[in-house]
Amino acid sequence: MIRDKLLIGALENVNLPELGITDLKIRVDTGAQTSSLHVDNIRSIKKNGKPWVKFDIHPNLYNVDEVVTAEAKLKDVRWIKSSNGTRQQRYVIETLFQIGNREWPIQITLTDRSDMTYLMLFGREGMADNVLVDPSETFICSGENPE
Repeated sequence: MIRDKLLIGALENVNLPELGITDLKIRVDTGAQTSSLHVDNIRSIKKNGKPWVKFDIHPNLYNVDEVVTAEAKLKDVRWIKSSNGTRQQRYVIETLFQIGNREWPIQITLTDRSDMTYLMLFGREGMADNVLVDPSETFICSGENPE
């Protein structure tokens, strides 16, 4: 039902609390199937005999010295076709996604997005039945003024 959906813009600020990330500026992309997050130093680890990944995130675009090290249970490994048309194998995690006054779990691929403007791309699978996108607006949920 439309009235139960959260209206979001082309850019938003979100939290990924299980990864220790708050106020992350993301790009909303209805053309992308999967959501992706820029990370560095991805490594496979085992926790209680289960596959996990450990990685570094630089949540502040303007301060690359700020680093958050996070761990997440490995959900999958998938072949993903990137925006430049190349295929690459990526780790997939599931984590809690918070936007506005809502939260739900989403799957995110971990990759190098250092050549992109935004550290996270929010794709259709993550949106599911939770949001409607107004591409002409930005920061609808966070109330931030456009830059």
